[in-house]
Amino acid sequence: MEVGKSRFEFSDWDGPSIPVWTYVPDRIDPRSAPIAIIMHGASRNPDDYRDAWVAGADKHGFIVIAPGFSNDDFPGARAYNMGGVLDQNGQPLPRAQWTFSVIEPLFDEVVSRLGGTQSGYTLYGHSAGSQFVHRFMYFMPEARAKRFLFANAGWYTFPDRAIAFPFGLDGTPVNDARLQAALAKDVVVLLGDQDNDARHRLLNRSREAMRQGRHRFERGQNFFASASQLAQDKGWDFGWQLRVIEGVAHSNSGIAAGAADLIE
Repeated sequence: MEVGKSRFEFSDWDGPSIPVWTYVPDRIDPRSAPIAIIMHGASRNPDDYRDAWVAGADKHGFIVIAPGFSNDDFPGARAYNMGGVLDQNGQPLPRAQWTFSVIEPLFDEVVSRLGGTQSGYTLYGHSAGSQFVHRFMYFMPEARAKRFLFANAGWYTFPDRAIAFPFGLDGTPVNDARLQAALAKDVVVLLGDQDNDARHRLLNRSREAMRQGRHRFERGQNFFASASQLAQDKGWDFGWQLRVIEGVAHSNSGIAAGAADLIE
């Protein structure tokens, strides 16, 4: 993998080949530096997401990996935000065909290209990418992600097994044991305090989404509070944190500037 900005095609999984944009700072040892996998939003612009994390990568010494999921190959929220676990008729798909299933072999490919020794990665997503990442955490419990960063999701799968998927976990393989493990993971929920436009043109205004809050900032706070309360009620370990980034609205670059220190 080249120092600086680069790009490669990844195809070593059961789904479509995907383009991957990368950045390797020039003053690090790429064989051991932290790896951040950055999941883009609904605009499907991984190159812009990669670029927004370059300054943080230079300052904190990590490698940026930004895979791209086109609308043609991964249509709509079903195939991207929700991880491709269901087909167009709402029926479960084989695990190997899930969009979630690309992340682990992609990490292996990156480590191989770097000649690296890294054993884990940080998984970050903003907006639609944040939806992907928090659902990935539930559905891929064996993943080697060391830390999960959920930024400014428009709506969530709450840790509630009484609410139907995708707004809750009813109808999914996530049982109490897996939910307990998810709440113990190293998670930071990232919210811009200005991401509070209740009339944003891309905001999910379905009845189920509106139950989560009026806008993204409120929904994120409610999501975090729900997880914290569940862990408290059950007596489970709770590994999540909430970081509010002041002055930031629905902006990946704004979140990146306030969260680059979290990559490990």
